[in-house]
Amino acid sequence: MEPLIALVAVTLALLAAGAAGVRRFRPWPVALRGGLAAMFTLTGMAHFVGMRAELVAMVPPALPNPGLLVTVTGLLELAGAAGLLIRRTAPWAAGCLTALLILMFPANVYAAVEGLSTGPFEALIPRTLLQIVFLSATVAVVISSLRSRATESPSEAHSPSAPGVALLPAPRPRSR
Repeated sequence: MEPLIALVAVTLALLAAGAAGVRRFRPWPVALRGGLAAMFTLTGMAHFVGMRAELVAMVPPALPNPGLLVTVTGLLELAGAAGLLIRRTAPWAAGCLTALLILMFPANVYAAVEGLSTGPFEALIPRTLLQIVFLSATVAVVISSLRSRATESPSEAHSPSAPGVALLPAPRPRSR
């Protein structure tokens, strides 16, 4: 439940900051990227501190080296969280985090079915619903980025406000 709280609270805080006049946070995709970054920072850190033993136990027995898998997925979540904060890398980070959520879902199913977790939000149905919310958020970041790039005019794509895009030299006037 903590990841959902982080996602919602940070997204709403950034939307409120945008409404209060912080221009950078006005677009909802930026606020959502911030909320996802907070959520994945929280969950990524849990792979190393606080919940490591529980996460290792969640790895299905058919998979090798559960400790290494938990470490790698934690690092990927932290890298994805950082990538969400950079406009240029955000769609790639969101896409990779979407894939990671899908790939890690069997561990959630295993933990729920085997009764490894006993909290009310850790049963299979609540876990699945939470996963759908997280997937919807990461997919929304990818789609919003694709849409904004598709609607960008060529002059906007080469403006200084579009980070990471090389500026084309201005055409020289012809002399007669």
